[in-house]
Amino acid sequence: MKFKYILPWFTAASVVAGVVARLYDQSLGHRVWYITLLIAGTPVVLQTVRQAMQGRLATDVVATLSIIGAILLDQPLAGLVIVLMQTGGEALERYAEGRASRAVRALEDAAPRIAHRVEGDLVVDVPVAEVAIGDVLMIRPGDVVPCDGVILDGESELDTSRLTGESMPVRITAGSSVMSGSVNGFGACHMRATARAEGSQYARIVELVRSAQASKAPLQRLADRYAVWFTPVTLLVCGVALAITHDWMRALAILVVATPCPLILATPVAIIGGINRAARRSIMIRHGGALERLGAVDIAVFDKTGTITIGTPRVSAITAAPGFAQRDVLRLAAAVEQGSSHLLARVLVDAAVDRGITVENATEYNESPGQGVSGRVDGKSVLVGARAYVLSRCENAVHAVAALERSDATLRAYVAIDGRLAGVIEYADEIRPELPAVLRQLRKMGIRRLVLLSGDHAPVARAVAARAGIFETYGDLLPADKAAFIERLRAEGKAVLMVGDGVNDAPALTAADVGIALAAHGGGITAEAADVIILVDALDRVPEAVQIGTRTLRIARQSIIAGLAMSGAAMIVASFGVLPPVAGAALQEIIDVAVILNALRSAGGGGRSGPPRRLRWRRPQQEITNDGPRAARRRIPTLRS
Repeated sequence: MKFKYILPWFTAASVVAGVVARLYDQSLGHRVWYITLLIAGTPVVLQTVRQAMQGRLATDVVATLSIIGAILLDQPLAGLVIVLMQTGGEALERYAEGRASRAVRALEDAAPRIAHRVEGDLVVDVPVAEVAIGDVLMIRPGDVVPCDGVILDGESELDTSRLTGESMPVRITAGSSVMSGSVNGFGACHMRATARAEGSQYARIVELVRSAQASKAPLQRLADRYAVWFTPVTLLVCGVALAITHDWMRALAILVVATPCPLILATPVAIIGGINRAARRSIMIRHGGALERLGAVDIAVFDKTGTITIGTPRVSAITAAPGFAQRDVLRLAAAVEQGSSHLLARVLVDAAVDRGITVENATEYNESPGQGVSGRVDGKSVLVGARAYVLSRCENAVHAVAALERSDATLRAYVAIDGRLAGVIEYADEIRPELPAVLRQLRKMGIRRLVLLSGDHAPVARAVAARAGIFETYGDLLPADKAAFIERLRAEGKAVLMVGDGVNDAPALTAADVGIALAAHGGGITAEAADVIILVDALDRVPEAVQIGTRTLRIARQSIIAGLAMSGAAMIVASFGVLPPVAGAALQEIIDVAVILNALRSAGGGGRSGPPRRLRWRRPQQEITNDGPRAARRRIPTLRS
């Protein structure tokens, strides 16, 4: 057990030991208390002196003066009570803060370590740190790309979800640019390194998270905000009483009864209660600062894929060419696709099964990786795949395709039957069904500015945002762009809530005042970077977390104000010489118990209870979008690209 937790227990045990000792010898008990006060009070006094030298004068000042006064005036019991409240409150506060984030270490552990460098006719495994710009590297199936580069030859698909958040693989051929941290798919390729590992995209994500953690200013404790005025008032009353009466015992009694134990205890007790309450709703709040910030956010920023959308594409439309039925197009396409391991192939087969279609086995099956599949079903020749792959093998493609591409969908499978274009199957990433209710709740709580950030192509992000009811949208963003956007908002004085689910969101989650990770399927690095972790696949826990934070802060403030009011009244009584120091300490204990009981209310109730946090009128938002600086040169993945 660490010293910060040992000290309050040692103090409490010594108080009890002194009481027992006094039953046999009154002077012995007094000596036990005095020695304990010297031992336990010294760290508290030294800590306050260090903080004073750093310009931090807050709740600890009055407590420290009380301890020093108790030592000088030989009132050890009164001093020990103050030490117990001070150290106990700090122990509660540290317990509420929880463990520090390990996001940077987790990112570094997941970084690529080995590169396959081509040296003449040999392929040599070398540490990524030894790769120089211009080196030729082999990227085998399943490899993590070790540094940024350009593909020289070969063809494959890259999983870039760790970098962009998008679940669809991206096709690469000669001339394609690749980023470190991407995962290679089915084909082996050669690439030329255009950056060293430490200057590549994945390394920049690590550095973004590290710098965001270092630059985030520490949260001023709620108690210290009230202590700014309460501490000077206490010292003023004490000084006036001493100047008039010249009674040092009366001055000590004022300090003891005015020791701001409500400030020390109310916030950590309420925060621990709020954290426990959130945990019952599968919301893990990692430290008390996150709970405080939740109650003050102005802007909610969302990632797209996997956050406001389900994260996996589904069949959204089937358009059949004249002479073909939609059901037959889906049935025949599913029959040949069930032999493929491609993500969209599995989605298409699932869509057929969901519609009650029996998926047959195709014969003469053949797959062209990254392009499409073919086979025979019911004696018919069936092709399913990318636009170029299918249309080049169809007789009626030129005139038929324009009529079938009716929407702005970016994910399509083209189906040909017996050499004729039979239909187009469109895919979309569905919006979470609970999203409209979530946005309404956030707006009712006063969070009127809602923003969507996405690594996906800007028009796609804009279309999803429009369906979701979010009017400010930014697409074609890399992790650095998202983090920079968050930092700009915070520089404007906004309190920003960021919700994400992927590694690419880690820098933005760290940069935000409060980062919330959706981690139902294992958050990994994302969870390490976040302040709040939602353990179930339910976006509606986001406004619930905000509500818990708001209610917890409200209860903490109520406890502080009530406690200070009672301490102020007791301070006035003590200034008339009615209360000796020990009686004042006992009265302060009664006030502390009342404060703690009220603060414990934060642990009760359901996540959706309580009135809205605040209602503020703002001018309705105009739609804000961007097409992104990279929009013109970013590829939009189709079925096989």
